Amino acid sequence: MNTIEFLSYLRRLNIRLFADGDRLRCQAAPGTLTPILKAELAERKSEILTFLNQANIDSPKLIKSISREQDLPLSFAQQRLWFLNQLEGQSATYNISRALRLSGKLNLTALEQAFQTIVERHETLRTSFQVVNDSPVQLIAPQICFNLAVIELKKIANKEQSTQVQKLVNQQIQKPFDLSQAPLLRVTLLELESQSYILLLTIHHIISDGWSMGILIRELSSLYQAFCRGEPNPLPELPIQYADFAQWQREWLQGEVLTRQLNYWKAQLTDAPRLLELPIDHPRPPVQTFQGRRQQIQLNAELRQQLKTLSQQSEATLFMTLLAAFATLLYRYTSQADIVIGSPIANRNRSQIEPLIGFFVNTLALRVNLDGNPNFKELLTRVRQIVLDTHEHQDLPFEKLIEELQPERSLSYSPLFQVMLVLQNTPSSNLELPDITLTPLELDTETAKFDLTLSITETDQGLKGVWEYSTDLFNGETITRMAIHFQTLLEGIIANPNQPVSQLPILTEAERQQVLVDWNNTQTHYPKDKCIHQLFEEQVEKTSDAVAVVFDEQKLTYRELNNRANQLAHHLQNLGIQPEDLVGICVERSLEMIVGLLGILKAGGAYVPLDPTYPTERLAYMLEDAQVRVLLTQERFVEGLPANKSKVICLDANWEEISQHNQDNPLKVVSSNHLTYINYTSGSTGKPKGVAVVHRGVIRLLFGIDYVHLDATQRLLQMAPISFDAATFEIWGALLQGGRCVLFPERVPTAKNLRATVETHGITILWLTSALFNSIIDDDPEALSQIQQLLTGGEALSVAHVENALNALPSTQIINGYGPTESTTFTCCYSIPKYLKGTEQSISIGRPISNTQVYLLDSHLQPVPIGVPGELHIAGDGLARGYLNHPELTAEKFIPNPFSHEPDARLYKTGDIARYLPDGNIEFIGRIDHQVKIRGFRIELGEIEAVLSQHPQVQKTVVIAREYQPGNKRLVAYFVSNSEQLISDELRSFLKTKLPDYMVPSAFVQLDKLPLTPNGKVDRRALPKPEIEESFSNKFVLPRNSTEAQLAEIWSSVLGIDRVGIHNNFFELGGHSLLGTQVMSRICQAFEVELPLRSLFESPTVAELGDRIETILWAKSTQIPLTETDLEEGEL
Repeated sequence: MNTIEFLSYLRRLNIRLFADGDRLRCQAAPGTLTPILKAELAERKSEILTFLNQANIDSPKLIKSISREQDLPLSFAQQRLWFLNQLEGQSATYNISRALRLSGKLNLTALEQAFQTIVERHETLRTSFQVVNDSPVQLIAPQICFNLAVIELKKIANKEQSTQVQKLVNQQIQKPFDLSQAPLLRVTLLELESQSYILLLTIHHIISDGWSMGILIRELSSLYQAFCRGEPNPLPELPIQYADFAQWQREWLQGEVLTRQLNYWKAQLTDAPRLLELPIDHPRPPVQTFQGRRQQIQLNAELRQQLKTLSQQSEATLFMTLLAAFATLLYRYTSQADIVIGSPIANRNRSQIEPLIGFFVNTLALRVNLDGNPNFKELLTRVRQIVLDTHEHQDLPFEKLIEELQPERSLSYSPLFQVMLVLQNTPSSNLELPDITLTPLELDTETAKFDLTLSITETDQGLKGVWEYSTDLFNGETITRMAIHFQTLLEGIIANPNQPVSQLPILTEAERQQVLVDWNNTQTHYPKDKCIHQLFEEQVEKTSDAVAVVFDEQKLTYRELNNRANQLAHHLQNLGIQPEDLVGICVERSLEMIVGLLGILKAGGAYVPLDPTYPTERLAYMLEDAQVRVLLTQERFVEGLPANKSKVICLDANWEEISQHNQDNPLKVVSSNHLTYINYTSGSTGKPKGVAVVHRGVIRLLFGIDYVHLDATQRLLQMAPISFDAATFEIWGALLQGGRCVLFPERVPTAKNLRATVETHGITILWLTSALFNSIIDDDPEALSQIQQLLTGGEALSVAHVENALNALPSTQIINGYGPTESTTFTCCYSIPKYLKGTEQSISIGRPISNTQVYLLDSHLQPVPIGVPGELHIAGDGLARGYLNHPELTAEKFIPNPFSHEPDARLYKTGDIARYLPDGNIEFIGRIDHQVKIRGFRIELGEIEAVLSQHPQVQKTVVIAREYQPGNKRLVAYFVSNSEQLISDELRSFLKTKLPDYMVPSAFVQLDKLPLTPNGKVDRRALPKPEIEESFSNKFVLPRNSTEAQLAEIWSSVLGIDRVGIHNNFFELGGHSLLGTQVMSRICQAFEVELPLRSLFESPTVAELGDRIETILWAKSTQIPLTETDLEEGEL
C-alpha cells in the first residue's frame, strides 16, 4: 500500500499524526497502535513527514511566549472552573488529591527543595485568579516561598494515631482553595514514626489535571534524587508556560477553525436530552452539593481480554466497546434511547505542552442513539463512528461549546450530560525516592462532580472500575447493584454480541429468581373451582339465622337473603337468562340491591352495575354495549332510564310477582370460569369500556389471603357505588365469610355521618378511596377509631395524611390497597407499620396478594432491577377475561405471560409505573400517561404532588400539564388549603427549595375542593383553567424603585437590549453564565455588596434580585446605631 493508502487506513482508525520538526508524533485511542503499526510507522517516517509538510494541512502555529505585562486571559477550561467557583462558592469539588505512604530514611530538606523548584519551574503553581474589567485574569506571582507542612504524630498511640491520620487526610482533601490566593497547591507530610510518613498532595483542577499529576510526580522524583546527591536541577528549561497556551488557544480558536468545529458540535447536539433520568433514591435537590462517594469493582483479566478481542474483531478500541456497554446499561436503567455521556480527552496533542503542569484536559459530549433496538455489534459500529467523529473535532473546548450552545442551565444538574465514562490511559508515573519504599493510598474525596462517573483502569489483574456517585441522589446499595449489572452486561455481551441491547442480561440469575419467582411465590389453597353464590349457599348452611345485610332499620338474615335471591333467580331463569347472559342492575344502596346481585349470579347470569346518577347518554351506551337482556331497577328510576331493548323489572314494584317462585337453590349451571360481572371503567376514546370479571377472580380476592382478616365476626361497611369494584370486596367479603354487610344509608359520606354509622353498627372493616380517606382524616380522624382494619387506595396515598391517621388511630391497622378492575379489586396490599421512618416520599403498595403475580417490566418485557421504574404487569387468578366487545384492546392489554409454563397464561399491562424497593415491596410512581415532558424534561407529576403535600397548609393537591399554545406546555398545581389566605407565592417558594426549577409549576390554583369522579378519584378533566393567565406571561413592568432601576440598567447594558422589565427572566432574555459574572461584578461596584453568582440563578428577575440586594443593604444598615432619641434600645 502506498503512503496515501496507508495514511487513509490510519485515518479510519482515528490515528492522528503530527509533524514536529524532524519528529513524527502520533495520537490514538488506547489499544489502537499495535506493535505492527508502530513498526510500519517507523519504517515510513521519512515519507510521512514529507507528505505532511507538503500537504500544508490546517495545523495551528507554534505556541509563542507572550509578555507578562498584559492581562493574561484564562483558558476556556479554566474559565469554566472559575465560573463554577463563582457560582457555587469555594468548595473541594475540584480538588485533586494524592496520598503516598513513605517508609525509610527521608531527606526533608531535599524534599522541600524539590517542591520549591517545581513551584518556581511551573507558573501555574504560582497563579491566582482575579477579576479585571469584569473579566477573570491570571495573576502570576514572580516568587512564592513553598512551605511543606510537617505534622508530627509519633507520640500518639497506634489506634488514636490511625483516627487522627484519617481526620487530617479528610481535612486536607476537603479543604477548599481560595482561587484569588496562590499557590493552589498544598503538600502535607504526616510523620507517623521515625521512618514512616504519609505524603499528601492536593492541587486545584484549575491549574492541573491527571496528566499534570504524572508530571509533578516524575519531576519530584528526579529533583529529590539529584538534591539528595548534592547535584543541581537536572530538568531542562520549559520553552513556554500555561499562560502562553491560554493566549494561543484564544487566538487560534476563532474564524474558520472555530466555525468548522462549532458546526459539527451544534449538529451533533441539536435537541439532545437535557437530563438523563437515572432512577434515584432521593429527590434531586434544587442545588447540587457535589457530595459523593466511591465504590470499586474488579473485572478479571479473562473478561478484559475477551472485550479486547471483541473490540479488535469490530475494528474498535476497548474504550469504544466500554462506551457502547455503558450506554446500554444507562438505556436499560432509564428507557431513554438518546443518551449523552461525557468523556475526558488528554488534549496534549502538541509537544510544547506535554511537559507543562496545567489544565489541558478537554471533555467530549458523546451522544449515543439506541433507537431501533440494535444488537450490540450494530451499536458498537454506531459508537465507533461517533468516537471517531468527535475525536476529529476534539479541539473545541467543552467550555466554549457550552458558551455557544447555551443549554438551559440549572443549579440542580450539569449541562449537556450528567454521566461520565473515563478510561484512564494517562502516562502512569511512580514516585521513586532513594532509600524509600512508597505505597499509593486510595482516597475517597467524598465529592462527585457529576451524578455518576465510571472510571476504568487497565491493570495486570484486569479492569478496575471506580464508580463515583452523588450521595444527594443515590444510596450506596444502588450503585453496588449497578456495578454488578454492568459486569453481568459485559459478560452477556461477550456471550452473544449479536443479541439486541434490550435483551442482553443485566440481572444476575439470583436477581431474576428473586424478582420473577421468589417475590411472586404467592400460591395458597382456596376454593378456586367454586362460584360466589355456591360459597354463599354454603355459608347459609353454617349461619342461617345470622344477620347478613343491614340497611337503616331493615335487615335480612342469611336464610332470608338466600330465599329472596333464589326466588329472583328462578324468575330470571324463567325469562330465559342463561350462563353468561348479562343482566343490568340500576338501583340505589338497599336490600333489593344485594338481593338483585345474588339473584343474578344464582340464575347463571353476570350483573352489569349501572349507577342511577350517571348521565342518560352514558347509561344508554352501557346498556347497548352490554346488550343487557333484563334490567333490574327500582320504580322511582324507571322514568329516567334511557330507551332500551331490555326487559325492565322493578325489584320493589314487581316483587309480589317474583316472590311467587320457590325458595330452593337453583341447580348449578355455571363454573368459576364463567362471568360474574361487567364493570365499566373510563376509556381513552371517551366511551367507557366493560371489564369482564369471572367468579374465580372474586374468590381468590377473599379466600386463602393474608392482607386482611375476614371471618364471621367482621362487619363491613358497603359504601362504594356498585359500579366501582371496591363494592366487590365490601359485599362479598362479608357475605361469603359469614360476616355482616352494612349498607351506608347516606348518598354522600362525611366525617359526621360516617362516624354515626360506624358507631351504630360496630363496623370493623372499612374501605375508603384515597380522597375520602384524606377528607375524613382532615375533618375528624376519630370518626374511624372503632375500625380495626382500614383499607384505602385507588390513588397514591398522602404521606402526611397517613402520618396523621397513624397518630390518631393507634388501634387501627391501615392497609394500602392497589389494583385495577382488570385484576379484580386488589393486586397488591401493604399493611402500613404503626410508625413511619419520617423519610418516606410515598407509601408503598406492598406485595402481590395470594395467587397473584406482579412483574415490573420495561417496554421490551424484560424485568427491571430493584429501584428502576417499570410498567407493572399482573398475572394470576385475579385477571379479568378481557374487555367486552373489544377484542383488539383485550389483545393489546392482556398479553401472553412469558414467565409462566401454564398454557394460555396471561399478563395484564396496567399502564402504571412502579419500582421494587430493596425489601421486595413495591413503590407506585404514577401512570404512564401522567408522565409528561416539559421543555425536554421528563417529569412524573406524582413527585411534584408528593412534595407539595408536605406543605403544612396544603390538604390535597393535584398537578397537571396544560398546553396553552401548540408545543407550549406548562405545569399547573391545584390545591385545597386549610388557610383562607392565598398562598400561591408561598407554595412556589416552598417548591423552589425542594425541586429543580423545571419541576416548579407555572401557576397555582386554590380550590375549595378537588373535583372527583363517581368512583372517588380526582377528575383531572374537570379541573378549571387558571383564571389569571398573566401568571404565564412576563408582562413588561417598569422598575418601581432606584435599586430595580439600576439593576435594569445593568442588565440592559450587559445583554445589549433596550429595556428590561422587573419580571423578565435574565436567562430567557439571552443571558448566560459568563454574562452573569459580568452582572454580578457590576452589582458589586454599584451597590457595594458581594453576591455569589448563584444568587442570579435563584433570583433571575430584577424584582427578585432587587429584593435580595435591598435586604442585604438593610441588614448592613442595622449594624449602625441611629441617633434618634425616641428609639427604644435593648439587648436581645
